[in-house]
Amino acid sequence: MKVVVIGHGMVGSRFVDELVRRDPHAEVTVLGKEHHEPYNRVLLSSVVSGRTEAGSLALPGAPTDRVRVLRGVAASSVDRDAREVVDATGERHPYDRLVLATGSQARVPGIQGIANDRGLLPGVSVLKDLDDAHRIVAGIPKARRAVVLGAGVLGLEVATGLASQGLAVTLVHHHGRLMERQLGDAAAQVTTGSLRKLGVTVITETSVAHALDRRGVLSAVRLTDGTEKLTDMLVMCAGTIPDTALGRAAGLPCERGVVVGADLASPADARVFAIGDCAQPPEGGTGLVAQGWEQTTRLVDSWTSAEVAGADAAPAPVDDGGLDPTNVVRVKAAGLDVVTMGLSGKFEHGERELRAVRMSDPAIGRFVEVVVSHGLLVGATVVGDKQAASELSAMYTRMLPVPADPAHLIIRPLAGAARPAATAVEDMDDDHTVCQCNSVPKGRIVAALGDGCASVEDVAKATRAGTGCGDCRSVVAALIAASGGAENPGSPSRDDEMSAPALAGA
Repeated sequence: MKVVVIGHGMVGSRFVDELVRRDPHAEVTVLGKEHHEPYNRVLLSSVVSGRTEAGSLALPGAPTDRVRVLRGVAASSVDRDAREVVDATGERHPYDRLVLATGSQARVPGIQGIANDRGLLPGVSVLKDLDDAHRIVAGIPKARRAVVLGAGVLGLEVATGLASQGLAVTLVHHHGRLMERQLGDAAAQVTTGSLRKLGVTVITETSVAHALDRRGVLSAVRLTDGTEKLTDMLVMCAGTIPDTALGRAAGLPCERGVVVGADLASPADARVFAIGDCAQPPEGGTGLVAQGWEQTTRLVDSWTSAEVAGADAAPAPVDDGGLDPTNVVRVKAAGLDVVTMGLSGKFEHGERELRAVRMSDPAIGRFVEVVVSHGLLVGATVVGDKQAASELSAMYTRMLPVPADPAHLIIRPLAGAARPAATAVEDMDDDHTVCQCNSVPKGRIVAALGDGCASVEDVAKATRAGTGCGDCRSVVAALIAASGGAENPGSPSRDDEMSAPALAGA
């Protein structure tokens, strides 16, 4: 089976890895427009903050002679009649099945003066790929002030990262509260107070209207309320747009993304599939890399089960118990812990069975809210309490039963705040989830160590633990040390000082 994959990011590379591991007959050609090896986009904001080296973002893969990767070669068109993809060099790549994993592009708002005939004005940037991160980092030593446009997850991470580098940062947001898709008013107010303590000035209900320059370099911005702010740097974190250009040109149905069914195939062509940010499945897109990873597993499951059961076999339905374990949003920022999941901050849905308990303490920057329905945790918001966030996210993703009184979900984590935040690795059961991003339990890591893995990087290659947010790498290092290895649990990576893990905007 000849498979062509367009896109070599976190989702495309994961799909290729899964497919060649499980299908010994698959021959894959990958077209990736970036010149880099696949890397962890989730941690780009940590590169900007100086807490992660860019070289450490590379993702592990399974090298095989059945995969041909063309880095720096973009796909230019899809000929569905001939079942071929034409790349930018003119080479044609035949396929039996085609997978679009083209991701998304940063949305650039219509701001006057933001660009010239050579591109974005010097000092103005987005943060979507590694080259963007390099440009921002290169500009930090020459900058004193920065404006960040957009107070979603990425905007908060970039703002705190630049502030930690010594810049005076102003965070500008069009809505009345930060992270309005995830946070209610009370949680947003606590988060705003925490940002101010970190040196970030927050301005809501306005946006950037005009970029002002001096000798062709950004010098200030004018807001929609008429205010002018001197700045040496403007980073736009205004959301993303699914990259559907190839799909549209090929005649595939596209709305916000490339429309696909539950089997992730286009309704116009059963041999063409879409996954990740570029796809529009029936359940909609979350913009989180976890959803793309779940789609890669689901697609490979359906292909490999079809090989066994017959070409017309339908993929098994996904039973998630009514919850979406991938819908966990985490902010990665030094000094700012924000985690939301499920129905957090969203109560206008008409379900009377929901029970909610909230605790808010703005003075110390803490907010915890849990939402329970039919004996399960269906939503939570945690600001300023890493231990509570860890315990609640584990309960949510594993769909564990909750206490009869939802108040205990808040009381128990907070009552134990004086205890060590993490269970000693020796006391963890084998089914204890170490890597939440990839659902890797302790037992699988221990087995990998028994098979010869001797470093955090070895374990990542064998199990994928640590290839999401990176927050679990210190635990992996502790397991290595406990097994007699040489890894130091305290210093496997600068990312291990991060807050609760995040899967942000792939």
